[in-house]
This record gives sequence, C-alpha cells and structure tokens, in this order.
Amino acid sequence: MLAVLSAITANAQSVVYFTRDISPESLVKIYKALGVKATGRVAVKISTGEAGNNHYLKPTLIRNLVDEVNGTIVECCTAYGGSRQDVSKHWQTIHEHGFDSIFAVDIMDEYGQMRIPVKDRTHIKYDIVGEHLANYDWMINLAHFKGHAMGGYGGVLKNASIGVASTAGKANIHTAGYTDDVNQLWNHIDDQDGFLESMAAAAQAVHNYMRGHVLYINVMNNMSVDCDCDGSPDAPELKDMGIMASLDPVALDWACVQMVMHHKAAPGDDNAPLIERINSRHGTHTIDWAEHIGLGSKNYVIVEL
Repeated sequence: MLAVLSAITANAQSVVYFTRDISPESLVKIYKALGVKATGRVAVKISTGEAGNNHYLKPTLIRNLVDEVNGTIVECCTAYGGSRQDVSKHWQTIHEHGFDSIFAVDIMDEYGQMRIPVKDRTHIKYDIVGEHLANYDWMINLAHFKGHAMGGYGGVLKNASIGVASTAGKANIHTAGYTDDVNQLWNHIDDQDGFLESMAAAAQAVHNYMRGHVLYINVMNNMSVDCDCDGSPDAPELKDMGIMASLDPVALDWACVQMVMHHKAAPGDDNAPLIERINSRHGTHTIDWAEHIGLGSKNYVIVEL
C-alpha cells in the first residue's frame, strides 16, 4: 500500500475522482473511491476560516467524512494577525464557526512546533510544523479550492504546506527560507517564485513525514478569488463545480485548475476573476515545481462518480 501512495512518478497517470454533487454523502463516497482506508489516529486538515469569512467548508458538510474516519480536525495558527494568529482568538473563531461543538479539534502548534526534513532544499532547509503532527497516523487533506491573495489559488498543496506550518513555518515558506521571524515576514516577500517553490517543498515534506499516509480532497464551492484566511473576501463569481479527490496532490490541484481554466463562462458564472488571480500570481508554478521535485504528476485521468 505504501508503494501505491508514495511511488508516483512523472510518467504515471494519476487517477482523480470527481463528483458534481457537493454533499456530506458525496464526501464519504469520494473518500471510499480512493480505495485506501485512513486508520489509527486520523488528522483531518481543513481551514476553519477567518472571522468574517463565510466561505470555509462548513462542519455540517464535512461531518459524515470526519465521523467515518473518527478524525480530529487539525489547524495551525496564522502569520498575519487577524483572528487566528493568537491561540485564544483562534479557539474563539473555531467555536464561532461551529467546529468544536461537533468534532475533536487540535491546534497543532498551540503548545509548540517542530522541524521536519525537506527533500527539496532549494529555498527552505526544513519545514516548521505544529508539533502535534507527530500524534497522527494518517492525514486527510480536505481543502477548499478557491483563490488566494499571494499564492494565486489555494488547494491541497497550500493546505499541506502553509496550512500545516506553524506561524514561524509560514514565515519561513513565505520568505523562501529567508526568515522564520514573523515580525520580519512582510519585509521579505519579494521572491514570488521562491515562495511558490517553498510551498511545494513543504507539501512534500508533510507527505513524506506522514510516510505517504495522506489522502487529498478538494471541494470546489464558494470559489472566491480570496482565501478562507481573508476576513473580507470577494463574493464568488463562479458557480460551484463539485468535489475532486486523489492520492496524488499534484494531479488533483492541476485537475481543479484545468477545470476552472476551461470552464465556459455564462452570466452569473464567471471564471475570469479566478483565472486572473491565478495567472497574476503565477499560481500554477507551485504545481509545476511540485511535479519537478517528485511529489506527483500532472498527467491524470478523471473518473467521474
């Protein structure tokens, strides 16, 4: 089984499962379609959403899947102020968004952080993650696919990299390894491609640390040009598309981007703003670099459920 999860090569054709139905039942269905069972202590990595943002994946949507795997919702603190950099405010936001009343929730860097090795040391020499990552046997990377102010788009690669990184880890990735001091972060964000490549390297570091015990799911709803980390996001102009899942994060994010790019726009269903956001930030470079360093393959086939 480990060989299936980790031996994805650039020449392989990765399977991406797709359903147009966005529902609790379909999340469980697409998880089961992957054919690999998450067992033991299962972390379900999501974004619990910034205060003021209503686009995050709702507890009612993900509940059946989390129950299916007896999972714990995991998060880490942010690096930009707001409602989730401070631990107490983060817990308040988690509560206001309804997560801790339904699930076990773990802010993985609440009490500390740890360094894990990276295979690609072009920029970052290690990845700094919440120390509680060590407590889990499996991870379901459950991402909300949408735009992102700095990365162009946010999917499973971002959810594994920035999402699992501690506050210091986020600074390390955003500055392409220049500093892990969050107080210096915004003075050293001029290397855009370095940032994107660092995200890919960090996503690979988490995948390898988990020994390939990661399942990847993107939910394509509420696709604003802004991330769930934005407290005042633009309204989505693109209609919901469905759910995609794969064992290969590169194939999955690429399939989602391709679906957005090739969508036929109509009144009230406009993909142009999200395309502009992705292109203006060179967002697909994260996917290209992730393939380059061996995390997965852009060569995929879609299996519709």
